[in-house]
Amino acid sequence: MIEYVFILPIIGGLLALFVPVVMARGLLILAALFHLSLTVLGWMGKLAPVYVNYFRVTPEGMLVLMVTSFIFVFISIYAVSYAYETNLQNERIFVSCMLLFLGTMSMVALSDHPIMLWIAVEATTLVSAPLIFIKRSKEALEATWKYVMICSVGIALALLGCFFITLSMDIGNIDVALSFSSLNLVAKQLDPLWLKTGFVFIVIGFGTKMGLAPMHTWLPDAHSQAPSAASALLSGALLNCAFLGIFKVNALMHVAGLGGFSSNVLVAFGLLSVLVAGIFILNQPDYKRMLAYSSIENMGVIAFGIGVGGIASFGAIIHLIHHSLLKSSLFLSAGNLLLGFGTKLVPKVGNIAKLFPATFVSFFAGFAGISGFPPFGVFISEILIIIGAFQAGRYGSVGILIFGLLLVFAGAARIVMDISFGETSQEVLVKEKFFRVMPSFVLLLTSIGLCLWLPNSIYQKILHTIEIIGGGFHG
Repeated sequence: MIEYVFILPIIGGLLALFVPVVMARGLLILAALFHLSLTVLGWMGKLAPVYVNYFRVTPEGMLVLMVTSFIFVFISIYAVSYAYETNLQNERIFVSCMLLFLGTMSMVALSDHPIMLWIAVEATTLVSAPLIFIKRSKEALEATWKYVMICSVGIALALLGCFFITLSMDIGNIDVALSFSSLNLVAKQLDPLWLKTGFVFIVIGFGTKMGLAPMHTWLPDAHSQAPSAASALLSGALLNCAFLGIFKVNALMHVAGLGGFSSNVLVAFGLLSVLVAGIFILNQPDYKRMLAYSSIENMGVIAFGIGVGGIASFGAIIHLIHHSLLKSSLFLSAGNLLLGFGTKLVPKVGNIAKLFPATFVSFFAGFAGISGFPPFGVFISEILIIIGAFQAGRYGSVGILIFGLLLVFAGAARIVMDISFGETSQEVLVKEKFFRVMPSFVLLLTSIGLCLWLPNSIYQKILHTIEIIGGGFHG
């Protein structure tokens, strides 16, 4: 059954608390590989849900699940090497929470029941919070509390949104199972006022977890304080899971004939996120916070693309995939810099092109990729989103988007150039190691490969994902 995809990592996470550290490391790698195997079987249609009232295999869910599972394999390889070299405190808790995090995110990807989806998203907050606090510093404690409090308030608003959707069922006298697949069949009978209200609360609630501005304030602190492997998961996987909740309700809005309303809401939040990221990334003194603001920008781009629809929605899903690959790679490379220099401060880091040549290549290539340069996939996705916006007649919106993208590029480019070629007085504390460099390169090469050749199975999954919102290569 497909439920094993989240049940087994959760069991593994609980088991990791009671085994020796060496066994916990092995368990992390083994669980990651086994999870990817199960995900591939689910992708091929070999596994079906048993609890059909709560879980369902959907194209959008399988895309998020496959991306999560794939990057987790390489993040776990990095994490084991990182923990071994740094003598990470509370390592069993770290491994346990990583596996529990994987399990809860997998549950999000498979959830078809709105309340089950909400429970799974809330669970991701609870199991990932210890990862942010693992270093037990004052800054980590502050970031953890900010993460828990802000995300919990956001998720509470999302729950209210779910209640409003059920209220739209009651007013419409609809008696069907409370699941997205069932609601899509009777969407036109739902009360439009309460459905709109529910969607707004869902966007604000899950948008908090997704990192959309102005609900994004937890994200820079959390990403900066968490170990790099956890930061890679937070940015490369968790944000996608929160997006999934918004996407499912947006699809319901389109089927109900309210797609114009939901599209405008997503476009507005998307543009605001890109602009906020562009402003705050300028003169950012912390390179991990710089990457965090880049994540806010990219979530805004995805929301904008889905809101625009048409070919832009195809670009948005492509963007989601490549952002996960590239941002995970960037955070892992940033982890190498943090180990090497012992600081996240940009003025104290420099000349990595000479001191850390392999990390320089992965970090600089990741920056080029996330900025939209070929041959990385973000180049294709952003072009599709911009073309889609022009086709939809959103000329002012696309102008604001391009301006925001240029702001982010300008701010990030200055930081990347400074740490790549600038001078530094810091001594090298830890040298590069193969298992801390290899994962970044594999993720980068995967992005290049998917840009040059998109397998038909992925292409079809994307088309099936966006067809419900009228996306695709038309109009």
